[in-house]
Amino acid sequence: MAITLNNGFQMPIIGLGVWRMEKKAIKDLIIESIKIADYKNEAEVGEALCEAIKTGLLWNTDHGHVVEACKHSLKKLQLDYLDLYLVHFPISIRHTGIGATGSPLDEDGVLDIETNISLETTWHAMEDLVSMGLVRSIGISNYDIFLTRDCLAYSKIKPAVNQIETHPYFQRESLVKFCQKHGICVTAHTPLGGADANTKRFGTVSCLDDPILKGIAEKYKKAVAQIVLRWGIQRNTVVIPKTSKFERLRENFKVLEFELAKEDMDVIQAIDKNYRSNIQPAKFWGIDLYA
Repeated sequence: MAITLNNGFQMPIIGLGVWRMEKKAIKDLIIESIKIADYKNEAEVGEALCEAIKTGLLWNTDHGHVVEACKHSLKKLQLDYLDLYLVHFPISIRHTGIGATGSPLDEDGVLDIETNISLETTWHAMEDLVSMGLVRSIGISNYDIFLTRDCLAYSKIKPAVNQIETHPYFQRESLVKFCQKHGICVTAHTPLGGADANTKRFGTVSCLDDPILKGIAEKYKKAVAQIVLRWGIQRNTVVIPKTSKFERLRENFKVLEFELAKEDMDVIQAIDKNYRSNIQPAKFWGIDLYA
């Protein structure tokens, strides 16, 4: 099951999130995933694994070094090209070396933001990657409606994807619909609301504990996470849940085997709290980028 991007390439509707996952866990997950060949969704899992491997992110410190950063990623991945390359965050910060993924702070403990590199300049460099054959599709991540609109205005190659936080507690219906109206595929990078990991990291509440979602899960005899992922898929968004457990991986892909009734989709839509659970920059960067 896949979504066709605005450039004709296809993208699996469900993938694998690997942010904050330890190196060994990623390796073990990929090895163990091969065993899913015994199950009916073998092809979907294979596509998702390829997507996880062939998708790259331009880090915030590399906005002025797009080509070099992409080539660095390709070398590490031992690939000739990437299927998808995303601008990770709509902000450029002080360069600390190609491939470095830190977030340098200034002397006041505030994120050291660059003011001489525009998002338009970064995007045109991303377009060059396509011309050079290094990347098939390019996209954006964590862009709101205003920034997405600007990107559409100055781009020669439209963004194929906008990867954002969205889940039942943070549905962002206006942004999702805006992107889809203009042919941009929305990918949910935190489709489960971050679950326990974000509760521990940010002190946020998980939608997986919501009594309404638990009730729907009981109705379908599914796990709450499966209900949430299926809701995301039926919104025509790509979901990339993170897990280091093989049994959860297999459970996640079983969401392709059932469908939620419209009445239940409507019930889930009504529990939106406009509640961001994942990216809380002020906690680490000394600045609230959403203010």
